[in-house]
Amino acid sequence: MESIANIREAIRECPDDQLETLLATFADDPRAGVQSLVSSGRRRAEAYRKELARTEEMWHYERLYPDREYVGGIDEVGRGPLAGPVVAACVILPKDCRLLYINDSKQLTEKKRDELYDRILEEAVSVGIGVVSHEVIDEINILQATYRAMREAIDMMEIKPDQILVDAVHIPGITIPQRGIIKGDAKSISIAAASIVAKVTRDRMMTEMDARYPGYGFAGNKGYGSAEHIQAIREKGPCEIHRRSFIHSFVEPQD
Repeated sequence: MESIANIREAIRECPDDQLETLLATFADDPRAGVQSLVSSGRRRAEAYRKELARTEEMWHYERLYPDREYVGGIDEVGRGPLAGPVVAACVILPKDCRLLYINDSKQLTEKKRDELYDRILEEAVSVGIGVVSHEVIDEINILQATYRAMREAIDMMEIKPDQILVDAVHIPGITIPQRGIIKGDAKSISIAAASIVAKVTRDRMMTEMDARYPGYGFAGNKGYGSAEHIQAIREKGPCEIHRRSFIHSFVEPQD
């Protein structure tokens, strides 16, 4: 009879999609320790089934366009920070792609975003990233800069979408059919993928900026207006990548 320690290790190492089959082999084992492991494993298997169903539901909007070969999701990150660029990404996923645990990037841990970022880049049909600098944000305003980043993301794609799903907004200046979805980054797998790519890209940029412009906490706050960041602006003054149109209330007027 296999030891409980070996059974525990086998269940722990078993891939989620094979877990129920493995658990069935221990279902009649009379030992209480084994049955405890089986019960725990079944809870894990049930969580996996629920995640499969949730991820399947996130294909709802993509499947509204069966006649379109390439449905792309687009999203941005960085509209609110006091420093750094706004970044947009557009992602086309294969129709048979199953990216479990994908979600709005804000709902994921940094570790999970990094894991999914790598998988998205590996599995995507096409990915484009658009970056619009703090100077341009100050020049044309954040909304127009966001639209520009989205258009640039599309332009950077080797394979262009023939239908775009976008989080909430309508992108001016493009001819590709588009559909705005309120809270789309939590409802559309393509938009969620784009939100992750944009978020990881911008976060890594801001971490690099932290080394170039120390003292503002960019590695931690990513340019957003934390109390410590605002205090640093007041004490040190702005650095090169601060958005002047966003920080005027924190900076003493110049003579």
